[in-house]
Amino acid sequence: MGDTRAVLDSEEYPNTEVQKNRVLTLEEWQEKWVDHKIGFHQEQGHQLLKKYLDTFLKGEKALTVFFPLCGKAVEMKWFADRGHSVVGVEISELGIREFFMEQNLSYSEEPVMEIPGAKIFKSSSGNISLYCCNLFDLPRANIGKFDRIWDRGALVAVNPGDRKRYSEVMLSLTRPGFQYLLSVFSYDPTKHAGPPFYVTDGEVKKLFGSVCNIQCLEKVDVFEERHKSWGIDQIIETLYLFTEK
Repeated sequence: MGDTRAVLDSEEYPNTEVQKNRVLTLEEWQEKWVDHKIGFHQEQGHQLLKKYLDTFLKGEKALTVFFPLCGKAVEMKWFADRGHSVVGVEISELGIREFFMEQNLSYSEEPVMEIPGAKIFKSSSGNISLYCCNLFDLPRANIGKFDRIWDRGALVAVNPGDRKRYSEVMLSLTRPGFQYLLSVFSYDPTKHAGPPFYVTDGEVKKLFGSVCNIQCLEKVDVFEERHKSWGIDQIIETLYLFTEK
């Protein structure tokens, strides 16, 4: 792990506007799953989430936890196994089916009447419900409010031009007393077009600061061999905790 004191921040990468017009279509995301280009998936789960799990859960029982752009995140089963209720949203039906298959969970599926073409996949135990649809359509389904949101690979995957709309949807899903964990990345955006997109500390505060207290829990150098193909030599992950103001 690199020296966190030497961690890069927005002033090191002044050209933060270079990605602002980048757009990936939902079809392109679905193709990533079909082509198995899912380097963002972490088979062992997220290490910083493991480290801060007690901080996130605060010892509370039977929480509702939301996973935006959930993919087949193994952490969904972590929370369910601890007695919490998990709701996720994902555009790739393949990703959702792989989650249930890889976690050896039986499930049912049914259409979501409020959203044409959308489906909901529910574990037989009833405590994991995954919606297959566009995240921005999800509020039409009246999915309720959440005690916890785990935002990893979500804000950083949303097209930069959609971030304000995204943050508004996320905040609309929070319940009083919520805790919201956010993971973002910092790297030279002139060398890699994203996703994941570069999100600055200033952007996080602009999107969430009016409603949330924002605490930076940790910054970690997460550079791996695969990142060399992006043309970068350093990538920093920052974990934030949002709480209600």
